Amino acid sequence: MLYSKLFPKTIKETPKDASLTSHKLLYRGGFIRESAAGRYYLLPLGIRVHQKIQKIIKEEMDKTGAQEMVTPVLHPKELWKETNRTSSVGFELMSIKDRNEMEFVLGGTAEEMLVDLVRKFKLSYRDLPFNLYQFSTKFRDELRARGGLLRLREFMMKDAYSFDATEGDFKTEYEKMSKTYTEIFNRMGLKTIIVESDNGYIGGEYCHEFVVESEVGESRFLMTEDGSYAAHEDVAKFSLERKNVSEKEKPLEEVEAVRGTTMEDGVKLHNLPLWQQIKDVLFVDEKGRFILSIIRGDYDVNETKLLHLIKSYQLRHATEEEIREKIHSEPGFISPVGIKDIIEKDVELIIVADDSLRTVKNAYGGANKKHRDLLNMNIDRDYKADIEGDIALAREGDLAADGGGKLIAKKGIEVGNIFQLGFHYSSKMKGANYIDKDGKEKPYYMGCYGIGLARTLATVVEVYNDEKGIVWPESVAPYQVHLVGLDLSDKAVLEKAEQVYKILTSHGIEVLFDDRIEPSAGEKFADADLIGIPYRVVISKKTGAEIEVKKRSQKETEFKKLEDLVKSIKE
Repeated sequence: MLYSKLFPKTIKETPKDASLTSHKLLYRGGFIRESAAGRYYLLPLGIRVHQKIQKIIKEEMDKTGAQEMVTPVLHPKELWKETNRTSSVGFELMSIKDRNEMEFVLGGTAEEMLVDLVRKFKLSYRDLPFNLYQFSTKFRDELRARGGLLRLREFMMKDAYSFDATEGDFKTEYEKMSKTYTEIFNRMGLKTIIVESDNGYIGGEYCHEFVVESEVGESRFLMTEDGSYAAHEDVAKFSLERKNVSEKEKPLEEVEAVRGTTMEDGVKLHNLPLWQQIKDVLFVDEKGRFILSIIRGDYDVNETKLLHLIKSYQLRHATEEEIREKIHSEPGFISPVGIKDIIEKDVELIIVADDSLRTVKNAYGGANKKHRDLLNMNIDRDYKADIEGDIALAREGDLAADGGGKLIAKKGIEVGNIFQLGFHYSSKMKGANYIDKDGKEKPYYMGCYGIGLARTLATVVEVYNDEKGIVWPESVAPYQVHLVGLDLSDKAVLEKAEQVYKILTSHGIEVLFDDRIEPSAGEKFADADLIGIPYRVVISKKTGAEIEVKKRSQKETEFKKLEDLVKSIKE
């Protein structure tokens, strides 16, 4: 490709809202341009990198025996209603109608589509297992698009869906996909950490993210120093320190408490430790139920864990008006003690207690009245929980549940994920069955596996860059060689540069040839550094019979014979 003809050229300016390195460099280097918030053009340089990423993914998926196909972008809404995802997805779901008033959703993931496809065929156990994958455009009506390509509303995803007869067969496929993903990202130069995470609206019981450690990432996770355990903060488990459990239970006492409404106000007033205070957080779920979550004062409620425990998919904080008028309590002074005796008759209240309340005796907190507190509250004796479980947000320094040491907090970019779906979709969608050896119909045991290509592209740039620009790994670089012609007004130099260009391309080497005459050497080198192609090859009056070669990742420049360069690149 001749740089003089390339659309567009590099620029010095960056968008005002660009804060991330990848956003700035991809914009300045001429790889991307924004259309609308969260929707981007991939320009000629950008699409070449995108295609390299896609090629790597395809090669590795094909090695596993997975088969490529493609689904329509518009998914009949009736399919999503079968699985109740029209209710559970919320703001991310985008709906449209055609001229016949038929409702569709713009595909965010394609579980229903694949199940609908497979149930059209009467398959038997002999046809299993199989894994179908596609590269297709996905739509997420994100509340906040950010970071250039890192959080988009429209993007290409590789999504795959496996169909098995048993959980045992599925686990074999799950492990195979895990290893395949690691190899995919290794080929792109990305070191990933496999992190336990939350399934969200995808469904199923467990999943794992493939995370590249980075301070700009949105995935917050905790892991042990030896790497034996890594989990997203939404699901991370830990060992609770037992506090004063040997202390004798004291009589419950109500006292005057003229204080503010924060946990710190309670600590100052009673001169007692934070961990001995009960933290009460009142939520309302999508069914209108009030959820009183109670936890040891030194921990925060993990809303994701809470949602799973109460089997809901949406929570909001109760308003002060609801606390006073529906619960008949007082903001900042809520207590599980006696609360069910004072609520409105038509109110459903569920008390959910964190496991941490079993590690403390004689707790203190509100009394459901303004400026009144209770001392010496003890679970079972003074209040009972409807549900008990782990609803605590893990913190750095907590001990890992598996005994692997203290947890370390990290941040990273999620580039891929794998999900166990089990019977979540096949049991909800009528006819999603295969015929077993005994001639009986049984539901498919499923999994799904996703990689966002644009996000992966941006992640590569976040990892591989310097003060001058991008430093592409060879596997995904838009071109292999950036041929820079200097002194091109000299006919002999121009002819040599053109000859080198032809020889390199004849060997199947991808070349971007800067054939412009007017720009200075400094301008051309700056453009080459910004674009980040692995090899910079210079032809000028000074190079004589040889060529000047510099790897983008190195500082040293050397002179080589053309045939030696060809050999080293092809190797």
